[in-house]
Amino acid sequence: MASTPPRAATLHEVAALAGVSHQTVSRFLHNKGPFKPATIERVEAAIQELNYRPNMIARSMRTRETGILAAILPSPVTAMPTPTLAAAAELARQSGYFMEISVIEGPAQDRARRTQELLDSGRLEGVLSLGALPGMSERPRSPGTTALAILDQYDDRLRGIGPLADASALREIIETLAGMGHRRFLHIQGPQDWSSARARREEYLRSIEDLGLASHGIRGGDWTIESGYAAVSGLEEDSGVTAVIAANDYLALGAARAAHDRGWPVPRQLSITGWDDLPTARYAVPALSTVAVDQRSQGRSAMERLIALVRNEPAPDPSIPVSRLILRESTGPAPAPGT
Repeated sequence: MASTPPRAATLHEVAALAGVSHQTVSRFLHNKGPFKPATIERVEAAIQELNYRPNMIARSMRTRETGILAAILPSPVTAMPTPTLAAAAELARQSGYFMEISVIEGPAQDRARRTQELLDSGRLEGVLSLGALPGMSERPRSPGTTALAILDQYDDRLRGIGPLADASALREIIETLAGMGHRRFLHIQGPQDWSSARARREEYLRSIEDLGLASHGIRGGDWTIESGYAAVSGLEEDSGVTAVIAANDYLALGAARAAHDRGWPVPRQLSITGWDDLPTARYAVPALSTVAVDQRSQGRSAMERLIALVRNEPAPDPSIPVSRLILRESTGPAPAPGT
């Protein structure tokens, strides 16, 4: 005979075990504190001991609250914004929500139509779209509707635009290296169908001209290590280049390897900078000077805005990702002439 599955614990049983009212447990599950530390400890212990799981369907029927948020991504995904999504999901969980991810194929118009279907389904309390939705704008949650927040700093292939494509830190790189005596530069660019790569190329050319420096040219054309390697391995012996400005860390790491293979010590003969602050950058030999972009703050800010729309609370001040130059071992003073 098949065994009968164990009965799920109820909210009232959790309250009885924790020694609090069922209203307190309900407020705890909805993150509507504050609560005394001892109360939090007792409720969490009771939930764990009873393996309590809220009945989301029943709750939805009673309150129209499902506790579910969704992040909408376009497809095909060129580059997954993992730090942004991870920070958004973390804040959602801390606020008492579950965040799911939906990837929607097709052009922006199709994504807008599918998003509207999700908004009308009644299954979600809020939707966060990574990318613009034609004909749609942000809206708060109201009876019978779902909140919508739009993070319009990605294009239809999840490539950074707007603040995420800001290249102003590149001027700081060149100014810093010029202060170390560098006068002749090389730029290894990324693919020019990316707004961020175009912005870095344009800022490079503008800064070189404004500061009265010399450019040996622009090479590369994609984001790969191989492209960075080829750019430096093909550099003329008498080019006079003492600083390489790469559009991302992979290009910079390839450039550094090519310099090593050619017997050009980094940074004693050639300084190299990247962009993105990948984990491999700080552990490379030499450690890579680069630009860090705080994508986690962007994810948290977007989720804070969505939750405020869900709860009809005042919108928090927006948090704009900050690009920050990090100088490490791959940059140093320009070599003396003739060395």
